[in-house]
Amino acid sequence: MIRRINFMCLQKIMWDDKNAMELDTLGFQIWCTGRPGYQIPKLLTSKAIDSNIILLRKEYTWHIGGALSHQDLEDWNLLYHSSVNGLSFNTFLGNISNHAGPTVLIIKDKEGYIYGGYASQPWERHADFYGDLKCFLFQLNPVASIFRPTGANNNLQWCAINFSSEDIPNGIGFGGRVNHLGLFISANFDQGHTFSCTTFGSPCLSKTNRILPEVIECWGVTQDATQDKNDAVKGTILERFKEDRNMLKMVGLANSSE
Repeated sequence: MIRRINFMCLQKIMWDDKNAMELDTLGFQIWCTGRPGYQIPKLLTSKAIDSNIILLRKEYTWHIGGALSHQDLEDWNLLYHSSVNGLSFNTFLGNISNHAGPTVLIIKDKEGYIYGGYASQPWERHADFYGDLKCFLFQLNPVASIFRPTGANNNLQWCAINFSSEDIPNGIGFGGRVNHLGLFISANFDQGHTFSCTTFGSPCLSKTNRILPEVIECWGVTQDATQDKNDAVKGTILERFKEDRNMLKMVGLANSSE
């Protein structure tokens, strides 16, 4: 069953859980144009990559960008795509090694769910959680949701590489606790898990706790330091975040933790 909604010349179509949300291109441009603070970053990929395999669409970018500062909304570079580079943890680490800024990790699993996390710190080897309160988790399909840190703990990012202890599982993730993360992909890149966690106040992001990745993408965020002063003028990140979530709620597409 298709649900069509018209909102300020913006057309959104919400399909069943087997299909992602589609956004009319013209309507999307009308919505974004002339709205200070709501620009979306330019998505940069190799010309050799088929655009049809890219998970991160413009409407998804707009949704994620609503929780970010203006300096994070310049260029986003595709650093890794499993369909191009293979489901390889080593390749993933190699491809992102020269990017010092934040990254956006997106996963589509074999259940068709799409979700991920914004990593404010580089993916580097640690024996424990690290990161800062700029990290967050998100869902993109079948619902659009943002889960920001609650302050319950500091278990924000996880990146364990070549550890031999079962208490330090190798892989990458966000939130929760060891072996029970809000989102975790093992170092084999063939499985992972997602549990509800107090770190972000997030639920299980997929249909089940076990994750079987079908596609993994990682985008490098190029930050623009000149935007810092403009952020103060155009409103706080939280104010923009609330307005974005309110708009999505009005068209029936979002669940948010604020």
